[in-house]
Amino acid sequence: MAEVQVKDSSGKGGKVRSKKQVPHVDLTPMVDLAFLLITFFMLVTTFNKPNVMDLGLPAKPDPTRPPPAPTEIDLSNSISLIIGKDNKIFYHQLDEAGLNDQTLQETSFDREGITKIIQQAKARAINKDIFTVIIKPTDDAVYKNFVDMLDEMAITKNERYGITDLKPWEQAIYDRKVGSSGTPAAPTN
Repeated sequence: MAEVQVKDSSGKGGKVRSKKQVPHVDLTPMVDLAFLLITFFMLVTTFNKPNVMDLGLPAKPDPTRPPPAPTEIDLSNSISLIIGKDNKIFYHQLDEAGLNDQTLQETSFDREGITKIIQQAKARAINKDIFTVIIKPTDDAVYKNFVDMLDEMAITKNERYGITDLKPWEQAIYDRKVGSSGTPAAPTN
C-alpha cells in the first residue's frame, strides 16, 4: 500500500530538517500471498476416506416378543476359527466329542492358509447359502488379528459370520495345544 507523505511547511525559512520516521514493513502483499497459498493447498490436497469397517450387528430383541428357539448350526455348514496368541489361528468343524489335540488344526493368516481353509470348507458345505464362519478370539489374541479375520470375511465373500467366546471344552483343548507347542499351558481343575 502506498503512503502519501505530506510536506510540513511551518512558514519558517531556512533549513528544512526531515523528520526521522520509524521504518516499517508493509505486510499487505503478504496477506494476499497467504490466501493464495491456502487456496492452492486446499485445491491440491486429497482428502483421505476414513478407514471404517462395516460390521453388521443383529437388531436389539423386542422385549414384548417371546425369544426365538435356539438354532443349532450344522457342523458341515460352519467352521470355527480360534484366534490365539503369537499370531496363531486354529480351526475345526467338530463338536465336543470329536475335538481333541490332533483334530484342532493350525494354519496361517496368508492366502494359502486361512483363505484356502475357508474356501475349502465352504465348498464341502451341504448348504452353501447358510455356510457360517464362527470367529472365536481368545484372551491372548491381538486386535490386529481379529481385524484381519474380518477382512478375510470380505475377501472370501462370507456374509454369514459370527463372533463369540470359546466354549470351555474348546478352551481346554486350545490351552493344551498351545502348551504343547512350547509354552506352558494353564492348569485346568
